[in-house]
Amino acid sequence: MADERALDEVVGFTSDLIRIDTTNRGGGDCRERPAAEYAAERLAGAGLEPVLLERTPGRANVVARIEGTDPSADALLVHGHLDVVPAEARDWSVHPFSGEIRDGVVWGRGAVDMKNMDAMILAVVRYWARAGVRPRRDVVVAFTADEEASAEDGAGFLADRHAGLFEGCTEAVGEAGAFTFHDGGGRQLYPIAAGERGTAWLKLTARGRAGHGSRVNGENAVTRLAAAVTRIGEHKWPLRLTPTVRAALTELAALYGVDADPRDVDGLLDKLGPAAKLVDATVRCSANPTVLEAGYKVNVIPGEAVAHVDGRYLPGCEDEFTATLDRLTGPDVDWEYHHREVALQAPVDSPTYARMRAAVEEFAPEGHVVPYCMPGGTDAKQFSRLGITGYGFAPLKLPEGFDYQALFHGVDERVPVEALHFGVRVLDRFLRSA
Repeated sequence: MADERALDEVVGFTSDLIRIDTTNRGGGDCRERPAAEYAAERLAGAGLEPVLLERTPGRANVVARIEGTDPSADALLVHGHLDVVPAEARDWSVHPFSGEIRDGVVWGRGAVDMKNMDAMILAVVRYWARAGVRPRRDVVVAFTADEEASAEDGAGFLADRHAGLFEGCTEAVGEAGAFTFHDGGGRQLYPIAAGERGTAWLKLTARGRAGHGSRVNGENAVTRLAAAVTRIGEHKWPLRLTPTVRAALTELAALYGVDADPRDVDGLLDKLGPAAKLVDATVRCSANPTVLEAGYKVNVIPGEAVAHVDGRYLPGCEDEFTATLDRLTGPDVDWEYHHREVALQAPVDSPTYARMRAAVEEFAPEGHVVPYCMPGGTDAKQFSRLGITGYGFAPLKLPEGFDYQALFHGVDERVPVEALHFGVRVLDRFLRSA
């Protein structure tokens, strides 16, 4: 089991990485290289030979391989991203890039998304080097850039241009899963991600007849766009149960002693109480209008209006999603994919899933491991191009009242020291057995 030095290092590494500002504002406005160099230095200190790779200067990725004891076994990819979303310091209790450790908690942007996992990986790898531990299968470690935007400078670049570094990898673990979810009734759930909805960021464009704001105009681009956006925002998407979500509902229903009737999923969700939060966003596709752009003066009707929509579709539902958007936008509004990535599914009856479950249960025997599908996306989408099946597994044992999911991209992001210790122990246990 991980030694005391590993437990100290995971805390220090998390704090150090938070202090390295890797804010990704989109459009290429980010510089991950200092964090990548930090990670590479610590991997090299563990006797590995990390490679730094950039598509764009300053947007660095790190990849290293640990040789396993069984050369015939498939390799396993363990990945985490180095960039973080922006944080407004005036909204925080502490400076978001302070990495402050106070009252047993590490504070700062990236504490849960996902410099904590980066630190766990580094701590485990360095512990292995000290203890002479080798995993059964090759373990490829990757720290990526640009996950919080398009991943074009990160996992996408690695998958497209450096596939050879991932030779033999058939499965991967990354964010986000195996965290404690308290249901409010005394149960502790540990959801392990075995799927992701697809990403469909859309650009809508309405065109019409420009003119004076005082004149009647039946071809007003703003009106056309507003109508389409309203239809999209108010659309009730139909239920679509993927194998991962169906497995999650089945296990949760058994745990809570309720009927898992697939004909009444909404009724089942009501019976699950707070635990329904683990699945309610993934029983349907979704499309949320997020940005509107139109006009430049109050008395001028513009000839064009633009909107952006954050769409997410379930595995197997991309064609249905496309057809629905065609219908909802109507004949006067064009739409296109601004950014699109695949939906993913991973088997929950695989040996790898069973080993993740066993690792969590060893250190949290009071917990209940359940599968779930992530409503958003991760770098697993890009690595899937290489035929790699991805799971969300970044273990954390959290106290009741600690709203892990709300801290993703939230104010006062933080992680308990004990949660990091748990994560190192569980990750070490899993990777040894994987």
